[in-house]
Amino acid sequence: MGKEFSITPQTVAPVATKYRRIATQIPHPESVATLEKLRTFEPISMRGQPPIVWEKAEDIQVYDKHGNMWLDWSSGVLVTNAGHGVKEVRQAIIDQVNTGMIHNYVFPSEERAALAELLASLTPEGLKKVFLLSTGSEATECAIKLARTHGIKVGGKQKIGIVGYERGFHGRTLGSQQAGGMAGQKSWIVNEDPAIINAPFPDGYWQEDTSFDTFLKTIADRGLKPENIAGVMMETYQGVGPDFAPKEYVKQLAAWCKEHKVVLIFDEVQAGFGRTGKFWAFEHYDVVPDLICCGKGISSSLPLSALLGREEIMDAYPPGSMTSTHTGNPVCCAAAMASIGKILREKLTENAAKLERVLFDGLKAIQKRHPDVIGNVTASGLVGGMQTIKHGEKKPDHDLAHRIIELCYQRGLLLFAPVGAWGQTVKIAPPLTIPQDALEDGLAVLSECTDIAVKELG
Repeated sequence: MGKEFSITPQTVAPVATKYRRIATQIPHPESVATLEKLRTFEPISMRGQPPIVWEKAEDIQVYDKHGNMWLDWSSGVLVTNAGHGVKEVRQAIIDQVNTGMIHNYVFPSEERAALAELLASLTPEGLKKVFLLSTGSEATECAIKLARTHGIKVGGKQKIGIVGYERGFHGRTLGSQQAGGMAGQKSWIVNEDPAIINAPFPDGYWQEDTSFDTFLKTIADRGLKPENIAGVMMETYQGVGPDFAPKEYVKQLAAWCKEHKVVLIFDEVQAGFGRTGKFWAFEHYDVVPDLICCGKGISSSLPLSALLGREEIMDAYPPGSMTSTHTGNPVCCAAAMASIGKILREKLTENAAKLERVLFDGLKAIQKRHPDVIGNVTASGLVGGMQTIKHGEKKPDHDLAHRIIELCYQRGLLLFAPVGAWGQTVKIAPPLTIPQDALEDGLAVLSECTDIAVKELG
């Protein structure tokens, strides 16, 4: 895991289709100077993505300045749900900039009020408080803080425990990284919080036991009781797969949280705004959380996140004591209003739901040809994943996932680097505007590249 793609230009076959065009070496020789400059001035951790220097991105396609065009299956890491650089979002940004009001801290603004009202209108009854922030990590950190604050209020200072999940990801800040149990991601933490624990995530593949007993056993094994737990934070789907918990498990979890006055937090940073064929992914489970963390697809562009929740939890702090420098930046708010408006108006959530079967069937067909190395495939709406394993073994194969993605971008299909606890997953997440023929075109490329990679790596 953590392997880089080569930045040495490779001669590849030309491609000229409706959605893809490759006309030069990849990466183009003239882009190498930019790639080398990034390697010089940025930390090593910023490397790893396909070596494509973007010039622009429009709707479902990404372009470099040398005549190449990729069908994008990344959405810029699940951000551009409404499409890349769509006219509605671009115009909203331009119009807001032209008003002359581009930053105002937390002084009142019409833009912030409008977005807060819109988000509240899209949440279940009871979740009507909205706190706008900048990043997903900010939202999850704030959720942890509010859960603990509420826990102390209802159960005393011993009720501060937070339960996250193994292989989870909630961001890269200290609290969010501990709540997420991503393998290898916590090795740097020398002052790990003993009251933040990780339960097995019941995906049914890596964790075969999907009963709620695994959750209860985790708490008991750590010497904790329900009166010690303030909150449970779960990705509505784990981004490393995407992996999904069984509906019955989530229903039992929600009932347990309600019984023991535990704040139930769904991390929808990846999953929200129509991605799974529901506006909020937790709608698949027929439960309602106490707090929702969201971001990424909220604006299809600029940095913005939000924490949405119940009044009795969100109103824990007095005026001025829970704010953020760029809370509800007016330009970001304008972008979000336009993006959400497009998702609702053009029924992009419904498009994701309609195309789910096309995506899932395509992935299953690849798995059927290579059952010894494609261990698990999943899809919900327009997010899917293909998890690679060692030949005939249930062990992650990062090298195979990496090679599949490399072959894809050389043929005009752009995915981000392998994800997953062990870098084993080829993840698919196109903009929700993608038409069926483009999705099928991408699946044909993925299928071809998987065949080649499997043959190469034996």
